Amino acid sequence: MRLEELSLTNFKNIPEARLEFSGKVNCFLGNNGMGKSNMLDAIYFLSFCKSFSRVPDKMVIRRGEDFAMARGKYVRKDTDEELTLGLTAGRRKSLRRGGKEYDRLSSHIGSFPLVMVAPQDIDLIRESGEERRHWMDMVISQSDPLYLDSLIRYNRALEQRNKLLREGSVDPNLYAAVEIVMEMAADYIHSVRAARIAELTVIFDRYYSSIAGSSEHVSLSYQSGLNRPDITLQTLLDEARRHDEIVKHTSVGIHRDDIGMDLDGMPMRRTGSQGQCKTFTIALRLAQYDFLHRATGIRPLLLLDDIFDKLDASRVERIMELVISDSFGQIFITDTNRTHLDEIMSRTGGDYRMWMVENGIFSPMHS
Repeated sequence: MRLEELSLTNFKNIPEARLEFSGKVNCFLGNNGMGKSNMLDAIYFLSFCKSFSRVPDKMVIRRGEDFAMARGKYVRKDTDEELTLGLTAGRRKSLRRGGKEYDRLSSHIGSFPLVMVAPQDIDLIRESGEERRHWMDMVISQSDPLYLDSLIRYNRALEQRNKLLREGSVDPNLYAAVEIVMEMAADYIHSVRAARIAELTVIFDRYYSSIAGSSEHVSLSYQSGLNRPDITLQTLLDEARRHDEIVKHTSVGIHRDDIGMDLDGMPMRRTGSQGQCKTFTIALRLAQYDFLHRATGIRPLLLLDDIFDKLDASRVERIMELVISDSFGQIFITDTNRTHLDEIMSRTGGDYRMWMVENGIFSPMHS
């Protein structure tokens, strides 16, 4: 899949932009805060219907304006496609594919697969399990619409159960109606998560070794209260019922799952250096790319936002060798250091484009 052209109006700090892209490498150079990452976020928004930084939609609209627009022209499975995103203050966002508006934005997820590597990825290691569950759900949802549907049903039922707990309801029939929906959805979500994390672990280990060398061993593990074969969600809910009534929320279930991330048998969050953590998250994202390519048959777009900071020269070299190989398709890279970008472009055989970014303005550059 390729993004041929992108047009933006009032998207974050970008007043107006129209860019035609290379099918391989596209580089954005400039100081921090100039709009490089906002360009990548617009591409991300067209695939996921939301910002990578998870800011509210109203914050995507440029300050002082009342609407924002992003339009992308793609080639997907040898077919021309066009996506148009519209955001208007105080109104529901609109996404059109080929001029036809989606009734449910969730049905768009996975159609235009994308992987973004960004400095915020350190949160996958440092922050709570919510970050890792969000990543896990985002990866799987792009390749399995039934998973996303099950996740939506589970979360709706979970919200209903929490409402019953907050209101102090003691009606067992109301709880039973909600919990049966939760259990049916949880069974599928758990089985898919376990299988997909196992697949990702094998791919991830290969990418980490390619970047860091074979002296370090990393691993992923799926942690869930449903991992025991003799345990069902209903059993967990029954055991925690009294506790949940006291704390007024549901304390067990697949919404509490996590992913263990280890380096040489120890938790990465405790033992990993800055460079090791950065290598870990980059390898994780590249494994995600490989997994989605296999699962969907489409090469996702790869967005690399300021990824070379805090890495030694040898790891930078290995990452560059990986991303410009035939294993990856179209790439978008931001950096404040032209040296890295020139080095990448020198390896591409001329199939690249580069822009200088300043205050939301994109100016084409030549090597």
